[in-house]
Amino acid sequence: MESITSEARVHALDRALVVISVDPEVGEPIPGDASGPRLRQYTDDVEHVRLLYWVTALRTVIVVAYIEV
Repeated sequence: MESITSEARVHALDRALVVISVDPEVGEPIPGDASGPRLRQYTDDVEHVRLLYWVTALRTVIVVAYIEV
């Protein structure tokens, strides 16, 4: 988070976080095994952002990584 210093990057990340907070199922599931959380990825081609996250049983979104594409 400390490396996100420009206002444009903060805006891009904020926009992507709003999208997945409104609809956590919007991202695509990432194939994996049943031993860990079911990771999902959301890619915003307009803002050039990709988020890797999972949704808990209580519908809380946990962001694992933020990647600029």
